[in-house]
Amino acid sequence: MRKLNSKRIVIKVGTSSLTHANGKLHYQAIERLVQEVADLVNSGREVILVSSGAVGAGMGRLGLSTRPKTIPEKQAVAAVGQGLLMQIYERMFSQYGQVVAQVLLTREDIGDRKRYLNAQNALSTLLSLGVVPIINENDTVAVEELKFGDNDTLSALVASLTNADLLIILTDIDGIYTADPRVHPEAVLLDNLTYPELIKRVEAGGEGSGMGTGGMRTKLEAARIATAAGIKVIVAQSSIPNVLTRICAGEQLGTLIMPCTSGLNSRERWIAFSLPTSGKVVVDEGAVKAIKHNGKSLLPSGITAVAGDFVRGDAVEITTPQGEVFARGITNYGSEEIAQIKGCKSCDIEKKLGYKYYDEVIHRDNLVLIN
Repeated sequence: MRKLNSKRIVIKVGTSSLTHANGKLHYQAIERLVQEVADLVNSGREVILVSSGAVGAGMGRLGLSTRPKTIPEKQAVAAVGQGLLMQIYERMFSQYGQVVAQVLLTREDIGDRKRYLNAQNALSTLLSLGVVPIINENDTVAVEELKFGDNDTLSALVASLTNADLLIILTDIDGIYTADPRVHPEAVLLDNLTYPELIKRVEAGGEGSGMGTGGMRTKLEAARIATAAGIKVIVAQSSIPNVLTRICAGEQLGTLIMPCTSGLNSRERWIAFSLPTSGKVVVDEGAVKAIKHNGKSLLPSGITAVAGDFVRGDAVEITTPQGEVFARGITNYGSEEIAQIKGCKSCDIEKKLGYKYYDEVIHRDNLVLIN
C-alpha cells in the first residue's frame, strides 16, 4: 500500500480516455470519471480536473473522421467541442450535487507573472468554495507559439501553480514501462520511479493513440515539472475500474514517481517551467561551478557565447560548454548587450555599453537550477 496523504489532487485525463476510436465522446467513460471525482470531493479532498476532449467532441459533432491538422481547423473544431464537453460535465456532475467551473488557459496566462498569480488566486478560491475546476487549454484562441503543446504539460503546470500534493495522469496504458510495451512485449512496468531515475530516463516508449496529441514522452516531461515542484505523480490506465478511488486509497496502480527532495518554491517554479525562454547563454566551467555549487549569480565574465534574440527581462536558458541546459533565469541584459560584454568583468560593463543596469547578467534571485 502507498501512503500518498494527498489533500489537493490534479487529475489529467486525455482524449483517448474520453472518446471512442472514431472521435465521438465515450459517455460511459465520462460518467465513471465524474462519479469518482465527486466521491473524492465528498471524502474531503480538493480536486482539479484537466480535461482533454474538446477537439474530439467537436469532431464527433461535425462528423469528422480524422483529427484536424491546421491551427484554424483545430481552433474551429475546439470551439464547437468545448461547449459540448462542458455541457456534459455540468449535467453529469450536477447529478451528484457537485458544482464545476470551466477554466481555459493559454501559455500567456502562465508566462505572465501577474496573470499567473491571478490564475493561482482564482483556482484557490474555487477550491475553497468546494468547486471542481475543469481546465483545458484555450485552443480557440491559442496560436502555435503560445500553446502548451499538450495537456500533460498543462496539468503539471496547474499542479505546480496550485501547490497540489498529487498529480494523476490517466492514459491508455497502465503506467511507465522500460520500453514501449506495444512494440517490445518484454517491457516491464515500473511500479516506482525516483526523481533521479526520472531525469535519467530519456526514452519512454512510443507515442500515444492517434486521437490525442500527447505520448509517454510528454508524460515524463510533465512528471519532471511536477516532481521538481515537490509533487508526487502517478501515471495509470484510465480504464481500470475505480482507478482514482483505488489510487487514493493507496492501492499500487500505475507508476508512482516520487518528487525531488527539495522542491522549488512558487517563484522558482514559475521561472523554471512557466516562462517561455527566448534564447541561451553559454558559460564556462568556472561559471557552472559557481552557479551550481556555490549559489552565485551569473556574471558577464563567465559567459562565452549567446544565442537567440531577446531583450532585458526575458527568460533564457543557461548551458554548459557542452550544451547541457542546467539553469534558467530572467536576464538583466538583452542578447546584443550580452554579446558585447561577455567575458568581461562587471566593472567594465559601462565601458563596453556606455551604461550599466546591474553587475550581474542574471541575479541569483532570478535564476533557477533545473534537473
